[in-house]
Amino acid sequence: MKSLRTFLKDKDKKVVKTRRIVFGTLSVLIVLSVILFINMYKAILYSNVLIPNGEKVSLYISSEDDFDNVKEKLYSKDIIINQKRFEWLAKKLDYPQYIKSGHYIITDGMNNNRLLNLLRSGSQTPVDITFNNIRTIEQLAGRIAEQIDTDSISIINAIKENPTLKEMGFDNESYAALFIPNTYELYWNIDANELIERMVLEYNRFWNDERKNKAESVGLSPIEVSILASIVDKETVKVSEMPRIAGVYLNRINKRWLLQADPTLVFAIGDFEIKRVLDVHKEIESPYNTYKYIGLPPGPICIPSIAAIDAVLNAEKHKYFYFCAKDDMSGYHVFAKNMTQHNINAEKYRRALNKNKIWK
Repeated sequence: MKSLRTFLKDKDKKVVKTRRIVFGTLSVLIVLSVILFINMYKAILYSNVLIPNGEKVSLYISSEDDFDNVKEKLYSKDIIINQKRFEWLAKKLDYPQYIKSGHYIITDGMNNNRLLNLLRSGSQTPVDITFNNIRTIEQLAGRIAEQIDTDSISIINAIKENPTLKEMGFDNESYAALFIPNTYELYWNIDANELIERMVLEYNRFWNDERKNKAESVGLSPIEVSILASIVDKETVKVSEMPRIAGVYLNRINKRWLLQADPTLVFAIGDFEIKRVLDVHKEIESPYNTYKYIGLPPGPICIPSIAAIDAVLNAEKHKYFYFCAKDDMSGYHVFAKNMTQHNINAEKYRRALNKNKIWK
C-alpha cells in the first residue's frame, strides 16, 4: 500500500502533466488563432490589388455575368495578387449571389474587403459616350452599343417604339434629329429605353427658348432646322462658312426653288464614298432627291453637328443663291448671286476635278 507521501507525489505529477497538456493545447490554439487571424487579416484587409504605376483599371460586369465570368475578367487584367484569398472572402460575403452589373473603377492598393464592397454595392462609375459623324440611325445604334451594355437592335426598337417621340413630331425619317452630338455621362448598364429618355431630356435642354425662337424666325421647326443643318454639315467642314451656306439654302426655300443639294443625292444613293455627283445621279427616284422635289427632304441625311444647327439658326443674310467648291481644292466655297457667275465657278471646279482625276 502506497504511503501518503507517495500518493501526493504521484498526484502532483499528474497535475503537472495535466497542466502541461492544457498549456500545450492552449499554446497550439493560440498559435493557430494567430495564424488564422493573420490569414483573415490578409484576406480581408491586406492589400490585394497591384496596378503598375498606380493607374486605375476599369472592370465591366454585364447583366449576364456570373461569378466565374467576373473572376475571368478580373484575373485577365493580372492585378489580383492572391486569387484564393479574394475568392474566399467573396464567398464569405455571398458575392456570387449578389453580382451587380456596371462599370467599376479599381485602384491600386485596394484590399479584398474594399473591392468586394464596391462590387456588391453596385457603386459603379459613369462612362462618357460620344457620337459624331453619323449617317443613319442604324449606324448611331451601333456606335452607342459599342460604348454601353446594350445591343444596337434594342436601341433601334426603343427609338421606334417610344410614344413620346411620336408626340414630339418624329417619324421613321426624322428620328436622327433627336440626337445632339456631344459627350454624355451615362451608366454603362443603362438600358435602351432609359437611353432614349435621356436623349429626350438632352434634346429638350438643347432646344431652349432662344433656339426655338430663332428657328421660328427663319420659318423652320426644330426638326426642319436639323434637316437643313445635316445638309450644311455635308456641304462643308469649314465651320466659318456654314452660316453663309445655310443662308443660300434659306434663300432658295423662301423662293420655293429646288435646293439642288448634292449631299442629298449621295444619301439617296446610299454610297457615301461618292466624291463627284454626276447628271445620272440627279435622275434617281427618291424623296431625298432635291433636284426633283422642292423643299427639304423628309429627314436628316446625317446627325447634324451643333455647329451646323447653330449656323442655320444664325444664318447669314445675303443675296447669294449659288455656291460651288473652290478650284484650289481647299474645301472652301465661292458664292454667286446669279447663274452666269455660278456656271463660271462650277466650270473651274470641274476642271480641277478632272486634273486630279476624280471621276466619281
